[in-house]
Amino acid sequence: MPDTLTAARDIHASLIRNEPMQARSTARLAALLDAAAAVVAEIGYERLTTAMVAEGAGASIGTVYRYFPDRIAVLQSLAARNEERVTEQLVAAVSDPKHENWAQALEAAFEVYVDFFRTETGFASLRLGDVIDLRPVESAPRNSVLASAAVDAVVARFDFADDARVRLGFEAAFEAADALVARAFVRDAQGDEERLDAARAAVRAILAEYVTFPQN
Repeated sequence: MPDTLTAARDIHASLIRNEPMQARSTARLAALLDAAAAVVAEIGYERLTTAMVAEGAGASIGTVYRYFPDRIAVLQSLAARNEERVTEQLVAAVSDPKHENWAQALEAAFEVYVDFFRTETGFASLRLGDVIDLRPVESAPRNSVLASAAVDAVVARFDFADDARVRLGFEAAFEAADALVARAFVRDAQGDEERLDAARAAVRAILAEYVTFPQN
């Protein structure tokens, strides 16, 4: 399992007061985060309250505080869950043996990321959570960590040169993709196709400055 995915799961667990040990507790925690995601999707993360989470999950406010000390911890845990889920699927997309080269694998990973905006409730508003991250500053932002996970998966799957400059290119490409894809979903729940095409073109143009694309 990739280190970045393990790290995302560790972050998620560290934000929870009582880590669930039984299926019932796990389901209750999932329901709280699902309720938080629904609120975020409807009104944004800035206005979320623990009372809204409790109401959406059909739980008492005490249940929310059993797992989370405050609303920020709820949001951080939701962002960590988002990161865990998207990392797992991005890595799976890159690792899929049907791809003949790394460029095809990255194109598939890009589409996975776009699909998360369409299908993962609240993801468009709160993705990896840097905007509400109150933890001590880490060595790299969460976007950088996710970009690194993509490089790790590409290196593991293909004959691909790995160095600091290549990783910088991947990070820049992911930052651009994230911003442009987010913009495509501001007013269109399915994503404005013209802006998504612009994001695809931008990613390829940025990467072309750092790596040589395969000929096919």
